[in-house]
Amino acid sequence: MTTDTPARLLQLLSLLQTPREWPGGELAERLGVSRRTVRRDIDRLRELGYPVQATMGSDGGYRLMAGKAMPPLVLDDEEAVAIAVGLRAGAGHAVEGVEEAAVRALAKLEQVLPARLRHRVATLQAATTARTSGDGARIAPETLTVMASTVAGRERLRFAYRSGDGTPSRRLTEPYRLVSTGRRWYLVAYDLDRADWRTFRVDRVGDPLATGTRFTPRELPTGSAAEYLRRSVFRQRETYEVDVTFAAPSAFIAARLPHWMGVPEPIDAQSCRLRASVSDPVEWLTGQLASLDCDFMVHEPPALVGHLRELGARLTRAADAG
Repeated sequence: MTTDTPARLLQLLSLLQTPREWPGGELAERLGVSRRTVRRDIDRLRELGYPVQATMGSDGGYRLMAGKAMPPLVLDDEEAVAIAVGLRAGAGHAVEGVEEAAVRALAKLEQVLPARLRHRVATLQAATTARTSGDGARIAPETLTVMASTVAGRERLRFAYRSGDGTPSRRLTEPYRLVSTGRRWYLVAYDLDRADWRTFRVDRVGDPLATGTRFTPRELPTGSAAEYLRRSVFRQRETYEVDVTFAAPSAFIAARLPHWMGVPEPIDAQSCRLRASVSDPVEWLTGQLASLDCDFMVHEPPALVGHLRELGARLTRAADAG
């Protein structure tokens, strides 16, 4: 019998979070208490914000429903490890849809995991190979969780950084926001040594350290971190205009190309046209287009047309050689 009320409430909550209806008698047996005590404990959970629904009947039943807000979850060891491994796998690659919220969730979860579970998570992660999209840039999940913690806590962040040409440096920053582009993670931060805003590719960051020094966030020059990143990247790279017609519906193409390229304009039910500004290498865009399961015609730029012709000729030679 569980006589400690807080412990019993946690045990009851853990049972209710299994997606099924629990008869009152079964809950009482599991907890080693009377049905009356179960009813009182259900009332306590409701007072704490858990939407427990009761059904009528001789025995009565209880089910935890979806509420307007999400109260704390109770996870057993296996569930906590599974969630942490999944979040770490997603965070280590810039997977589209895994945004800063997922990194914050990982930081919170790993903060409260016992040492024995953290070791299990690290072991499983090391033994797992994830199939991901993007250019293959790998990021240690610990790097993202440290950064996310400093963003949330408004704490200065120090780290080693390697520029695009390989030049090393040390940076002291006031981190503002982590941004995922779907292929890479970036940190938007105020660089104290350079007295200006900067964007940093997270896969080039090493040894991140939360300094413990708090700061008051400065006003970002643009409305959002995502917009600042877009302008910063476009300033650093030469951009070119892409114009492509696809023999496929607009929704089909939009679901298979990076979201930042925009949505193609429908021509009719079975074709569409995409016009977008791109700063990625022509070779990368060639691979993106070649992977689409449809016919297409490139109108601009000439460099992309030429690269597609070279790729087509190379593939033809490879097929003929077989």
